Amino acid sequence: MSGSPGRVAIVGGGLAGIAAAVALVRAGRPVTLYESRPRLGGATHSFERDGLTVDNGQHVFLRCCTAYRGLLDRLGVADQVRLQDRFDIRVLTPDGRAGRLRRSGLPGPFHLMPALATYALLPAADRVRVVRASLALARLDPGDRALDRIDLASWLTAYGQREPALRALWELFTVAALNAGLEETSLGAAVQVFQTALLGRAGAADIGVPTAPLGELHGTAAQAAIRRGGGEVRLSAKVTAVEPGADGPAVVVDGVRVPAAAVIVATPHDRAARLVPAEAAPGRDRWSGLSASPIVNVHAVYDRRVTGLPFAAAVGSPVQWVFDKTRVAGLDGGQYLTVSVSAADRWIDLPAAKIRSEFVPALELLFPAARQAALTDFFVTRERRATFRQGPGSGALRPPAATRLPWLYLAGAWTDTGWPDTMEGAVRSGLHAARLVRRYLRQGAAA
Repeated sequence: MSGSPGRVAIVGGGLAGIAAAVALVRAGRPVTLYESRPRLGGATHSFERDGLTVDNGQHVFLRCCTAYRGLLDRLGVADQVRLQDRFDIRVLTPDGRAGRLRRSGLPGPFHLMPALATYALLPAADRVRVVRASLALARLDPGDRALDRIDLASWLTAYGQREPALRALWELFTVAALNAGLEETSLGAAVQVFQTALLGRAGAADIGVPTAPLGELHGTAAQAAIRRGGGEVRLSAKVTAVEPGADGPAVVVDGVRVPAAAVIVATPHDRAARLVPAEAAPGRDRWSGLSASPIVNVHAVYDRRVTGLPFAAAVGSPVQWVFDKTRVAGLDGGQYLTVSVSAADRWIDLPAAKIRSEFVPALELLFPAARQAALTDFFVTRERRATFRQGPGSGALRPPAATRLPWLYLAGAWTDTGWPDTMEGAVRSGLHAARLVRRYLRQGAAA
């Protein structure tokens, strides 16, 4: 069994654990990364289906996601993503109307004002109200903890946002970014998203998408980078306990106690609550209040191309965001579309046949060419615990990275990163935990 008092044990091979492991091996610290599944990547992974490489869901990032983009650089896969030159989204509707949101050359926060002022899916009066509410949102203090107790819908309504704007604009971004509807979203979390991405620097919200399967981008590349740095990756290795001891800390892996110099628990919050000793985090029982919010992904493969758009958003449809995955999946002919459905409580337990009966006609309304195409495959992937529920009060439940045991740290997008539960938040948490571990080990060496 691997492990020594000099090695840092990282429990969990999602983006938080990967980021921590890569940072530590680059700093010359030996690590062992334990992942209970036979792959790295956590909630971002791929699988094979009838000759196609299928991502479990569509994951995007923004130009402002500097930590995530930095991780891609360190993994050597920065050339396997595509980042927009300028934020540009086509918004489709079932009745054939369409809108476009494209940033101008103006500096932030005014770069989106021309797009909002001409957004075809809103009446002119609502466009004016949206601009006013946007400027008011930009003035809120993201550090104000009181915002965590307010739901976004109430605040928007108080600032004159009517139903058309709530559904055709605000919900468009909130559901995708926070995996929650307006009524279930904390104003504090929303302020961070809107101020950082849409109301900050002009290019902050430019959208990036992978051009390679997630399994390669986050799994294969991460495993190689950690091993190149002298670290060890143990897959299908289940950690069942984190233990203090007279001889130092240890993790129990597949029933065997393995000593460690320090431990980072980078698992989802429900599993972390079971692993972390009570004396390390007396408030760990409160983490269950973060709950979980699901995402459903609908996969439709056609025998011909039905749209020329690389991706699009939709309003007034069960379709929320749809992405062309043809090249990434390795499809030689036809077109493969993935529909990403966030805040998917309505859909998560429905059989695939029922979902098909709703989404195939919905796609045909958005893309009329699909009516003449044959559907060669249709399937559904589900992430029941895709994110924690970022509703009012959730911010107060998120713990810091440090625990009361000086050698034990937490990582994960659910911790208090200052970001919502996103890939960026996960990577930032891993980097922060790695910094704390390095400081702890330096202090121990100095003593």
